[in-house]
Amino acid sequence: MARSGTVTWRCAECHKERVLREFTTPALPAAPHVGGLADAVFDHALTDPDRVALGREDGAGRWRDVTAAAFRDEVLALARGLLAQGVRFGDRVAIMSRTRYEWTLFDFALWTVGAQPVPVYPTSSAEQVHWILYDAEVSACLVEHGDHAMTVGSVIDRLPRLQRLWQLDAGALDDLLAAGARVAEDVVHRHRRAVTPDSVATVIYTSGTTGRPRGCVLTHAHFMFETDTLLGRWEPVFASASGGRASTLLFLPLSHVFGRMIEVAAVRGRVKLGHQPELGADALLPALAAFRPTFVLAVPYVFEKLHRAARRRAESDGRAAVFDRAEEVAVRYAEALEERAFGVGPGPSAALRIQHQFFEKAVYGKVRDALGGRVRHAMSGGSAMDRRLGLFLAGAGITVYEGYGLTESCAAATANPPERTRYGTVGQPIPGTAVRIAADGEIWLRGGHVFAGYLGDAKATGAVLRDGWLATGDLGVLDDDGYLTITGRKKEILITSGGKSVPPAPLEARVRTHPLVAQCLVVGDNRPYVAALVTVDPEAVEHWLTVRGRAPLSPAELVRDRDLEAEIRRAVIAANTSVSQAESIRTFRILARPFSEADGLLTPSLKLKRRAITAAYAAEVDALYR
Repeated sequence: MARSGTVTWRCAECHKERVLREFTTPALPAAPHVGGLADAVFDHALTDPDRVALGREDGAGRWRDVTAAAFRDEVLALARGLLAQGVRFGDRVAIMSRTRYEWTLFDFALWTVGAQPVPVYPTSSAEQVHWILYDAEVSACLVEHGDHAMTVGSVIDRLPRLQRLWQLDAGALDDLLAAGARVAEDVVHRHRRAVTPDSVATVIYTSGTTGRPRGCVLTHAHFMFETDTLLGRWEPVFASASGGRASTLLFLPLSHVFGRMIEVAAVRGRVKLGHQPELGADALLPALAAFRPTFVLAVPYVFEKLHRAARRRAESDGRAAVFDRAEEVAVRYAEALEERAFGVGPGPSAALRIQHQFFEKAVYGKVRDALGGRVRHAMSGGSAMDRRLGLFLAGAGITVYEGYGLTESCAAATANPPERTRYGTVGQPIPGTAVRIAADGEIWLRGGHVFAGYLGDAKATGAVLRDGWLATGDLGVLDDDGYLTITGRKKEILITSGGKSVPPAPLEARVRTHPLVAQCLVVGDNRPYVAALVTVDPEAVEHWLTVRGRAPLSPAELVRDRDLEAEIRRAVIAANTSVSQAESIRTFRILARPFSEADGLLTPSLKLKRRAITAAYAAEVDALYR
């Protein structure tokens, strides 16, 4: 049973005793972890060789099944090729690619020989690539295509340890498989048997919103603890679905810890895994329709886009009022189920159940169809999801389990449990994990998934690991049931010239709930009041103009359009109702285009780079205070 309470802690600096709030969820019963992550590939091929383990899309858009035995054979053959090319136990090998089948193949082949994959975001600049490859002392690098090869090539003279560069789209896989023909299989297995849970599995670099990325050292044991805990506790998500096995289409970047964790969980949990490299609707929606996953993993932005697209389709068909009514019913229906789960309500009334059933085919079924038709569960992480959006999706038949974690915690440290989801929170500590709220509101974590430290940086490691606790830098509150709500980030708190402390994230999230808003950056540090920079969703604006019979707007016209400004002002006013007057957004500026990763204004996980944005738009920020 989960335990909550308070603890007394003596501050080492001021020597005062402080009361901290803490919540612990006991670990699940589990067998001791042995071996390494690649062992699952070989064990599953031995016990269930004909089971479909992965789906692989061919060049014509068709999905081909890959059995457990076939995947084992590919992993083994590639592992032989890596050994033939000089990769050895403990070597670090960088992978710079979008999410695709070959990434998973290389991960497990590298783990088979005891090497350590080092992911690199495919959009990284030359200097970012240089830093990661240099700091991690990689001996080889796999890139996806020629542009990536040129990026690495531009800094290769400053990478003395880099010995080999392979390019996927130039036949690297075939070359490695051919080279491995002369390596005996027994040599591979000797390497594999030398891997232990304490062996380093990967070094994942943080996205670097506030400075140079640091390499987080994660072991095989960290991934085993994390994935086996999720597979056990969230069994409804990962278990076989009616009419077939559980499956997921992974479109999150494998260069991010969330996607990497799901890759491992799918293989260990015998979940059919597919890959989709493109996040754009034109590529993603057909892939979802063809693959038909039973669950998906995404960041809130993806679910927001799904909801907005469904609303626009309804408006284009002249059924906006129907959709809005269906949304209201879905939210009320999900709230009633939530209240019943927590023992504070009887559940949906008969009248509400009838209304809900009425909209099932006309609205809710179409929302699910956009994800392939079979999705009933989803997991969301990376940033906070709006409570109303979570309730709507639940009412539409897709339960989203929102969670929270960091690269340093091997992805999820908290998540909403299947039987008692509290929307608007990031859930309770996952089994075997403790969450503590420090005296200043900072979230501390402890558990078997907390990383071993930053590569080669004892000082930075010591700053975040304190007596077994990971100081996250995030701020939050725990309710009486141990559900965590994220309230901001310590380094992002704005302090106005009047001395008012303002966490920007909650305000930004509320403004972003408006269908026309893409992003919102709240400013006001050392300023007399709080203001905001707002970007709009181009597709949503185009639809909004069409419905009103108006011609498209140029970027210059967009920022000055009075009707658009009035719409955004309504979003700002609605957001301000949740805060005091001193914390409210007094004025805002609409920008001509959204912040993008290509411009260096977003991290690869789509978080705002606050310093970069305020520097790039310094003139616009200054204008807000004239």
